[in-house]
Amino acid sequence: MLELKNICFTRDNKKILDNINIKIDIGKFIAITGPNGSGKSTLAKIIMGIESPDEGQVIFDGIDITNMSIDKRAKLGIGFAFQQPVKFKGITIYDLIKLSAKRDINKKEACEILAQVGLCAKEYVDREINSLLSGGELKRIEIASVVSKKSKLTIFDEPEAGIDLWSFNNLIEVFEKLQNEIDGSILIISHQEKILNIADKIILMKNGKVEKVGLKEEVLPILLDKPKCCKLKGGTNG
Repeated sequence: MLELKNICFTRDNKKILDNINIKIDIGKFIAITGPNGSGKSTLAKIIMGIESPDEGQVIFDGIDITNMSIDKRAKLGIGFAFQQPVKFKGITIYDLIKLSAKRDINKKEACEILAQVGLCAKEYVDREINSLLSGGELKRIEIASVVSKKSKLTIFDEPEAGIDLWSFNNLIEVFEKLQNEIDGSILIISHQEKILNIADKIILMKNGKVEKVGLKEEVLPILLDKPKCCKLKGGTNG
């Protein structure tokens, strides 16, 4: 479904991505991990069209989307969840879900989507997205907005960033449920062992290159043997 061919990206005379070649199949849960600065988030942004590669191709469902806009990629079926959800003054959670879905969603359907990510719909559907919401609540709302799109490929960039341990453990349950129910593929950028443990495949990156691609049984032992600075995180950033 998604193929990255010979992707290279340089910024400020530093090579961030060096000849990346990856294939992601339909209906898979893929995790990309590696040390800070290995190029993980840049790669995600290139898939979404936020950044453009200096060389190489991005192929999605057999279509070369390398030079396509973000909007066109979204229409083809690629969704992207940022580390923090977008906030607009006065916008409610229901409004955000409708905007994300780009179709007519009634409140009942919105409530069902919120329930999927573990939020009590009656308490949240009409709430405004503002600073009164916790990091865990905002993360779930962001996931709900992405779920509403029903994308063929959904990308999450470090979904654990800035949330407490309780919220993180509940997010794992959300992703496990999505893995079983979503009609498409999930790509998550993460350092967290708990997230890597529920992935179908793990892509390990280092110094802008793909160091290893394989099942968790193949890749996790490599990560656990890394020096302390490169080891997996067991908790959260917050």
